[in-house]
Amino acid sequence: MKPNHFLLVIICLLSSFLPFHTYAAEKNLINIAIVSSYHPEYTWSQATNDGVLTGLLEFGYLDNKDQAKQYTKTNSVTSSKVRLKKYWMDTKRKSSRSEISIALSLLIEQLETFKPDIVLLGDDNAANYVGNHYLDSDIPVVFWGVNGVPLKYGLLDSLENPGHNITGVYQAGYHKESVRYLKTLIPGIKRIAVLSDDSPTGRSHAKRLQRFANENALPVEVVDVVITNSFTKFKKSALELNDKVDAFYISTHNTLKDDNGAHVNYLQVINWYMKNTNKPEVTPSKHMLAEGLLATVDDSGFNQGYEAVNVAHSILSGGKKPAQISAYAPKQGPFIVNQWRAKQLGLEQNIKDNKNIIDEIVYDHKAWK
Repeated sequence: MKPNHFLLVIICLLSSFLPFHTYAAEKNLINIAIVSSYHPEYTWSQATNDGVLTGLLEFGYLDNKDQAKQYTKTNSVTSSKVRLKKYWMDTKRKSSRSEISIALSLLIEQLETFKPDIVLLGDDNAANYVGNHYLDSDIPVVFWGVNGVPLKYGLLDSLENPGHNITGVYQAGYHKESVRYLKTLIPGIKRIAVLSDDSPTGRSHAKRLQRFANENALPVEVVDVVITNSFTKFKKSALELNDKVDAFYISTHNTLKDDNGAHVNYLQVINWYMKNTNKPEVTPSKHMLAEGLLATVDDSGFNQGYEAVNVAHSILSGGKKPAQISAYAPKQGPFIVNQWRAKQLGLEQNIKDNKNIIDEIVYDHKAWK
């Protein structure tokens, strides 16, 4: 046998043992990178992940639910259509500028190695830092979960005409609606206070409530707005305000630190809050009710993740460019009440009397131990 014929036989034999996705086939796969601002244990991240996976399955980027489970477990999966990788910035627990800078540098190195065809960015820090890194590059970028109008990060010319390689979906926030529903559920509420961590998400919620209060757009008086990353100050403010208000608006509470600078788990924060205050509260979204809090007009994490995949699909399969896709907020979610918390606060009759305005009832209390 001639040497070149022998070599051909060897190549053919070896190819029969190659994995299903050969190098040639893999060149046709779409590399999708997904970056979360937070960490896997955070309930909001779990909700957005559910929305993302539902979209990826519905639009055919994942072949089956087993692949979705593998991705959730390992942050990586390859289907017949895509290579999917997930990256976590962990900026709820590592929230200082130096920590975010370190996380960003490492992340960009990983993304450059992966060579994504499209990047999906979950929530404010990913949208801001990673989005600005890729602004006006050849890589399309889709964000979700930005709190308030996303123009603040300089990624878009306008909501209607983004004008660059970046677009996405954002959280309009149903703060007024949440307070109004709480007032209907508990008519005696006249004065509330806002408690929030000092994160991009928390500041956005708190400042919008303050603005609504200044505009007399709320059915109650806002006595105080506390924005802090000190757990000591959070506790001190909650105790002082508990005797002055009828209810609280609990914003995000994930970047609080103790007096030694150590991160305080968000469930620990709410555990302390529920054991040391006795007033009802409203929150920005359903994932906080899983902790044990009372009520929300939901700004759904699931919808944020799902709609981001919907936008990405229009880019990957529809031939659209981010510059031409308007950024938008998904529609208002349901009014949800936690019956476990209502019972704890003696509000069971209020639920019975207002079933007509309640869209969903949950029974969760992850923070209660």
